[in-house]
Amino acid sequence: MKRTFLAAIMVLVSLPLTGCGGGSSSAPPPPTIVTQILSDPVYDGDIANDPGSDLFTITQGMTQSVQSVFAGIDPAAGTEYRAFLDFPLTGAGGVPSNAIIESATLDIVINSVQTLTGTVPIRIDLVYFQPPWLIETDYRLDLQPALATIATSIFQSDSDHHVFIDVTPLMTKAQHLGLPDFQIRILEDLGIVPPGLIEINDTTGTFRGDLAPLLQVSYF
Repeated sequence: MKRTFLAAIMVLVSLPLTGCGGGSSSAPPPPTIVTQILSDPVYDGDIANDPGSDLFTITQGMTQSVQSVFAGIDPAAGTEYRAFLDFPLTGAGGVPSNAIIESATLDIVINSVQTLTGTVPIRIDLVYFQPPWLIETDYRLDLQPALATIATSIFQSDSDHHVFIDVTPLMTKAQHLGLPDFQIRILEDLGIVPPGLIEINDTTGTFRGDLAPLLQVSYF
């Protein structure tokens, strides 16, 4: 499925309006820049925890046999997965350190949804760890605390579709802190929630540009 709604990196310039009288004009607003950043398949991954145990399984880096990441709780086995996505902010096509964030959207393609209720409530945390190699403590909220958090839901009907999530508060926080990467942890929301598991496409194949996790940021 093409990302036709998203343009490639582009610059939109707002032209000033000139008045009919007086000959006065105000300075034009700064141009708004829109950039798209694909996640880094080398650092994307997930951490699984078997129910009632201290056993963690870390999967990081997309390979021929691993082309997706998981988040949520498996309704059948009870295993909980927390996904991690890494978007580099520095370099060409990134976000300058002095930029002011206007908006940010996370675009993910859901390969599958396992749920007993039709809905999987999820939480998305802004986290930061360098070097960006996953370790067991990244799973834990107390040892890898969230710098900012938003909540949303994934539905059974989202399977095989793009899902667009407003992550502006997370991107604004990352920019305020001067983080070189926009790193997020995706998990099932906390509290009393029905188990549900989502699979996020992270292909490294020909259609990565259309299907892999993408962050679109508007800034000036």
